[in-house]
Amino acid sequence: MKISYDTSKDLLYIRFDETEQKVDTICVNDNIIIELGDQNKLVGIEVLDASTAIALDQLFPVLNKIIGAGEPLIQKAS
Repeated sequence: MKISYDTSKDLLYIRFDETEQKVDTICVNDNIIIELGDQNKLVGIEVLDASTAIALDQLFPVLNKIIGAGEPLIQKAS
């Protein structure tokens, strides 16, 4: 599992499955988008306007990467 936060876009992304795959996206509400992969398996959750939807200060100790302005949300391993 990988948790990333983009400070410039205020976007939190939780990736449960790192496998490259085709995903379907579903808007749950104005702030939450989920990604479903094969057999409707949950692949990821995207939280828009994350600082207003989640207590980010409680997540910072477990964030895998905090991304600043101009960097992509998820960086692929080389």
